[in-house]
Amino acid sequence: MEALRIIKDEHRNLWRLAITLEQVAAEMEREQKADPAFLGSVFDYFEHFMDGCHHRKEDEHLFRVLRLRSDVAGPLLDRLQAEHRNAPKNLAALRQQLADTVAGRGSVSGLVEALRLYLEDQKAHIRSEEKDIYPLASEVLTAEDWQEIDKAFLDNDDPVFGSTARAEFRELFHKVASLAPVSVGLGGSSAGELQSSTASSEVLLKVDALESCYGRIKALKGISMEVRRGETVALVGANGAGKTTFLRSLSGVQPMSAGHIVFDGEDISKLRSDMRMRRGICQSPEGRQVFGPLSIEDNLRLGAYTQPKQQVEGDLEKIYAMFPILKEKRKLPAGTLSGGQQQMLAIGRALMGRPKLLLLDEPSMGLAPLLVEEVFNVVKTLKAQGMSIVLAEQNAFSALAIADRGYVLETGNITLTGSGRELIENEQVRAAYLGM
Repeated sequence: MEALRIIKDEHRNLWRLAITLEQVAAEMEREQKADPAFLGSVFDYFEHFMDGCHHRKEDEHLFRVLRLRSDVAGPLLDRLQAEHRNAPKNLAALRQQLADTVAGRGSVSGLVEALRLYLEDQKAHIRSEEKDIYPLASEVLTAEDWQEIDKAFLDNDDPVFGSTARAEFRELFHKVASLAPVSVGLGGSSAGELQSSTASSEVLLKVDALESCYGRIKALKGISMEVRRGETVALVGANGAGKTTFLRSLSGVQPMSAGHIVFDGEDISKLRSDMRMRRGICQSPEGRQVFGPLSIEDNLRLGAYTQPKQQVEGDLEKIYAMFPILKEKRKLPAGTLSGGQQQMLAIGRALMGRPKLLLLDEPSMGLAPLLVEEVFNVVKTLKAQGMSIVLAEQNAFSALAIADRGYVLETGNITLTGSGRELIENEQVRAAYLGM
């Protein structure tokens, strides 16, 4: 039932956006001011993704087959599909109300009320599908039905929701996050475009029986794993499981007490952290740890201190294209940035080292829902570019959803491993980490 997983992922994304818009509506009401660029970007996302793709996938595939298999589904589907048909009209009315408000023909309070009603309708729609439709579909549809539906949902060549369309949706979401107010987003005035490329499957990193201690306490108890080129590997587990210690051991910041690390064909177990960085292991640390008094640009340049000087300016522009807010504020102290902006700076600083392997430690920690989604969109884009990534996250579902493979850590041991999809579907993982 891959189609259901995809739809539920999309629902989580839309729910995050709805929560964000409710926060923005409260700010609009207090300040009596509307931001047409941000709201316009949100409406564009709703139009192209929700009305143009999400609803269409459900109508043409899942809902169509469900009507054939269930007599009781008809009235429920009639209502939901009527809401699908009315959605573009409702969104157009909201766009017109925004235009009227900006032109002085309507009030901000009226726009806020209309926006809240629109969002409540969207959330009620999602609740109904999750509560009524998907359990029914799971019960009555046959294996052959799901095979047909999944094939349509996973068709990468489909012009409406294939791989090219998904990349466009990520760009639209990136624009929303970039234009959102600082309180919920990146707080920029423009949004850059991200590029993609390919990768191979050669083993890049091999860790064997790695141990690390804090005094007499053994934090890692014989970790063995590997990362292939172009792969995204997720480390999931509760706070204190050893995820940060493991990443710090890979980068050389935390001493090893036993084991071996082979990176790009070389045993680096005894190399200092700076030498590991020169070989291409770059880390975005937990808690971001930007240099607050230094400017944003100086923070980024520090990330490139091992690189030839002639390439730094070009790399800076690539980071600025990826995170326009950093370019807008590049002369300001890094400590003046919001949490989400600092996270983008920390990732950008790591990328300035031109990593062969990027270590991301809890990149979504403490961020607003909109920015959680944007951080994982950045990870998806880096993955599409062929970047090799080790991602340590407490947000297990989001990490495993984009990972090629995952490892579950508990008190310094790997207790489970498998593909991201296998771990998401594992009952033990779902109960312990996904709240299911």
